[in-house]
Amino acid sequence: MTKILKRLNGKEWMLIFFSLVFIVAQVWLDLKMPDYMKEITELVQKAGNALKDIWIAGGFMLLCALGSMASAVVVGFFAARIGASFSMRLRSELFNRVESFSMEEINRFSTSSLITRSTNDVMQVQMFIAMGLQMIIKAPIMAVWAVTKIMGKGYEWTLVTAAAVGILIAMFILVLIFVVPKFKMMQTLTDNLTRVTRENLMGLRVVRAYNAESYQEGKFDTANKELTDTHLYTSRAMAFMMPVIGLVMSGLSLAIYWIGSYLINQAGLMERLELFSNMVVFSQYAMQVIMAFMMFVMMFVFLPRASVSAKRINEVLETKPAIIEGSGGLTSISGGKPVLPGTVEFKNVSFKYPGAADDVLTDVSFTVKPGETAAFIGSTGSGKSTLINLVPRFFDVTEGEVLVNGVNVKDYKFEELYGKIGYVPQKAVLFKGTVESNVKYGDNDGDVQTAARIAQAAEFVEEMDGKYEAQIAQGGTNVSGGQKQRLAIARAVCRKPDIYVFDDSFSALDYKTDRVLRNALKKETAGVTSLIVAQRIGTIMDADQIIVLDEGRVVGKGTHKELLKDCEVYREIAASQLSEEELGGVKI
Repeated sequence: MTKILKRLNGKEWMLIFFSLVFIVAQVWLDLKMPDYMKEITELVQKAGNALKDIWIAGGFMLLCALGSMASAVVVGFFAARIGASFSMRLRSELFNRVESFSMEEINRFSTSSLITRSTNDVMQVQMFIAMGLQMIIKAPIMAVWAVTKIMGKGYEWTLVTAAAVGILIAMFILVLIFVVPKFKMMQTLTDNLTRVTRENLMGLRVVRAYNAESYQEGKFDTANKELTDTHLYTSRAMAFMMPVIGLVMSGLSLAIYWIGSYLINQAGLMERLELFSNMVVFSQYAMQVIMAFMMFVMMFVFLPRASVSAKRINEVLETKPAIIEGSGGLTSISGGKPVLPGTVEFKNVSFKYPGAADDVLTDVSFTVKPGETAAFIGSTGSGKSTLINLVPRFFDVTEGEVLVNGVNVKDYKFEELYGKIGYVPQKAVLFKGTVESNVKYGDNDGDVQTAARIAQAAEFVEEMDGKYEAQIAQGGTNVSGGQKQRLAIARAVCRKPDIYVFDDSFSALDYKTDRVLRNALKKETAGVTSLIVAQRIGTIMDADQIIVLDEGRVVGKGTHKELLKDCEVYREIAASQLSEEELGGVKI
């Protein structure tokens, strides 16, 4: 918790200081009221006192109460302001940190956990700061000040008060032993519930298609019941604790007055008035002591869950991204000779995922010259998508180098590297907004309509209500899979990059649209390098070079015709997809 509080800024610390001043004022005013009560009691008991004196003492007592209330309002305002501003900045820092994460860190934390940490965990810290500022600071000041006030006013009453405090401490220890571990579990269980809910929403079509609603409901009910049972356990503990605190407070008041009545009965006539006044004042101060310890108990109930949340937030904020950007400002040279924009080169590249035992790619080497189209094909799991993801540095190579324009991708600033690449992922991603905002997404000042025309998206876009201002739902759920892919391709085209990276981006297109789109790309984007991962040979037959992967190794490299003659793996893939006529008479 201390680490997270170090992130408070100067303005927030200043507000905390002012809050401390008002808290001290509030405690002083609260503890001043019993003195006026004592004065009123003595004025009432003694003969000859004017009613005006009682009104004056009562007026001062009322002013103390109003001043205490005003101080409490100010402290509450400051506490809410500090908690809200701190949580806003914390959410922003978490979002920015997650933005800098590579896929390794995203997979390590999981998406559902990162969502919970950015929302529920931040809320727990915010509540702790807002309440803790009023309780943690106020409780010790009130307890110490109240104890000094009651010292010397009767050891019998002091012993009774000490016994009441002892009961509260015992209850606090029980809470630490039995309840705190449950509070620590609640954040993990919240993560699990978020994960199950997110999986169900994202896979709703599959769930319905396989009549798996009952199975998903069972998973949700299990996760929901675990969280609910834990909540109920902690709620029952709190429900038991509050009446006990109330009983202790009432019992203490009763004990003080019972002891007081006995002492007054045994005292002489002159001592009775002082004993009665002391009894009234002591009962008020004793309540303040109990209230202070009750605040301690309440905060130590909230503290474990807030501490767990703070620890989880710190885990994200203190995680260093595995992929760090280079110094940037580089020129495109290789061996002292200028390199044309759009050159991509793999030098003895090997890669394995974090924690994996075996390499996914082994000793991969090839060069793609500016304006060329290089295609990658192979069986499922052969490493095609992994290879293509090394170019924009979604992962870093384990061994070897990936060069763009003759410069190692690790030496680029992210903005420089990404500015050279038009990336179209395997699963097309659209954001809530308009067609135009999706095509012109990010650092992009290209012509939206031209990009849509090249990507063969103009026809269906212009039939939509609003055309390029037509609304796209979150995730692109109001357009088909093929339309999503074409809009994603239009986004890459609109950017006018040096290098296109197509990660199996034509799979949802029919053969005719696929062919027309590739012809348009070749014509309109001449001189731009294209890297294409594909499952269909028809998509890559015209590529300048085709690289065949098998179990992470390059087993063939060349044109379509060359590979049909020389590469067994390519011939097997071709035979499964093409007719004898399309194979051009090549015997398989």
